[in-house]
Amino acid sequence: MPRIAIIDDDPDIIESIETVLHANGYETVSAKNFSDGYKIVKATVPDAVLLDVMMEEPDDGFFLAEKLRRENFTKPIILLTSVSKTLGFNYEPGELLPVNKILEKPVSPTKLLATLSEILEGEK
Repeated sequence: MPRIAIIDDDPDIIESIETVLHANGYETVSAKNFSDGYKIVKATVPDAVLLDVMMEEPDDGFFLAEKLRRENFTKPIILLTSVSKTLGFNYEPGELLPVNKILEKPVSPTKLLATLSEILEGEK
């Protein structure tokens, strides 16, 4: 059973994602901020991370992704964000943004599950 870390400051987002993932055979761990998110990733080594961009600070997700990559965390990281819609910025995964995918909130359960399936399959 794949373990997914959900790091988001919105408890409703965490709850809704957990509901979808549990119903589809995933195990989850969650945190509501940068420091707790870092701790659960280090402690549980999840198969993938779903990471909000804007938490206590507006760029916490970017910094957490970068910190994890610097420390050789190689599992997939998927950013969940509404920054593009809110501010009009478009982000792409790559060298400056060390994540595998970016999904705009709100993300549909179908899109979330398809993305996780695709990304986890690529890890095999």
